[in-house]
Amino acid sequence: MRTLYERCAGLDVHKKSITACRRWTKRNGQVAQETRTFGTTTPELLLLLNWLLEFGCTHVAMESTGEYWKPVYNILEGKVETLLVNARHVKSVPGRKTDVSDAEWLAELLSCGLLRGSFVPPRPQRELRVLTRQRHNLVRERASVVNRLQKVLEDANIKLASVATDVMGVSARAMLEAIVAGDIDPTMVAELARGRLRNKKAELEQALIGRVRDHHRFLIAAHLTHIDFLDEQIGQFSQAIASHVEKMPPATTPSNGSTPFPSNPDESDQNSMTVAQAIALLDTIPGIDRRIAEGIISEIGIDMSRFPSANHISSWAGVSPGNNESAGRRRSGKTPPGNPALRKWLTLASHAASHTKGTYLAAQYHRVAARRGKKRAIVAVAHSILVIVYHILSRCEPYREIGGNYFDERKRESVVNRLVHRLEKLGYQVALETQPRIAVAAT
Repeated sequence: MRTLYERCAGLDVHKKSITACRRWTKRNGQVAQETRTFGTTTPELLLLLNWLLEFGCTHVAMESTGEYWKPVYNILEGKVETLLVNARHVKSVPGRKTDVSDAEWLAELLSCGLLRGSFVPPRPQRELRVLTRQRHNLVRERASVVNRLQKVLEDANIKLASVATDVMGVSARAMLEAIVAGDIDPTMVAELARGRLRNKKAELEQALIGRVRDHHRFLIAAHLTHIDFLDEQIGQFSQAIASHVEKMPPATTPSNGSTPFPSNPDESDQNSMTVAQAIALLDTIPGIDRRIAEGIISEIGIDMSRFPSANHISSWAGVSPGNNESAGRRRSGKTPPGNPALRKWLTLASHAASHTKGTYLAAQYHRVAARRGKKRAIVAVAHSILVIVYHILSRCEPYREIGGNYFDERKRESVVNRLVHRLEKLGYQVALETQPRIAVAAT
């Protein structure tokens, strides 16, 4: 097989050691390779970089396993072309696996051009990823603490959640603090209700009659303190994310919306879109708020030129149907493994969009859920949201709603005939009359 890269290297990365194999082609056409083991500390990684550069290495390949590749990538980035490859694509022959053989196999595949690097975003986007993912972890942890607080209330026979929608609302929080302070009179505690919850004072008095003991008060106070700490942390992360978004460099986008992100930055038909503007555009999609928009942008960025089409980014995210066919028979259509963090954000947006009214995404959810179930409907809506995101970022245009009756209008005659047929089967005689549409004057 023809050699594509004459001087390259393969790295087998572990937690404490790195086995490196540099491979080069001599003038007589013979292939030579040298293997060496390095540590994973920064001084050792600098030695690895010098060892690769001293013989003119142009390309390096390593597997994307766990988090151990990140320190290596931080050192090699900008110094040598580094390919982060999927471990499933470079499996060697079973029974012949060692660290040295893995490094040699990576170097051999890379020299022949048989490896395709995974998408590694630029450093500012990677930093935004860390912030958004950690903030989401804090939000999940807060939800867990609230659930543990609810368990304590149930153990104390306090049925506050059966009356108040949010046990961490202003009224419910004041009641919990009163319980911690030792106030056991349900009537006095119910008087702390505010707003519309005051209309349920009689129900609150019954719900607040419990068997609260000292250990319950201690647990409630501890959970409230923990929730306050998490709220403060989430607020700090939100401020850090907003500050980081303002500092991120813009991306070049086409102004006519014809093709996504031309590769030539000198074209005159272009303008710059900042990350803040991209987040504002995604915020126009039903089901996506600023927090979800920041999470999506942190995973895919705002430059869509790295994805040839919407189908490619859907497959990369793991929200597209699987492709498994043999001998003319289609097997499982299970979605492929993709970016779990991006799929998480899309799923959150899909759940929110399914509860909106009069939107295309809500109509799609109910349409698919009736035939395929709710879980498949959520994935289908997530796929549609990602396609919408792709085109919005490609064209630098806000979302345009096509309406919740899109599917009915697309096959209007079929819908009418089906409904008429159902009424006739119930014994009714149907006579259709077209009703003129009332035009609403613009103000």
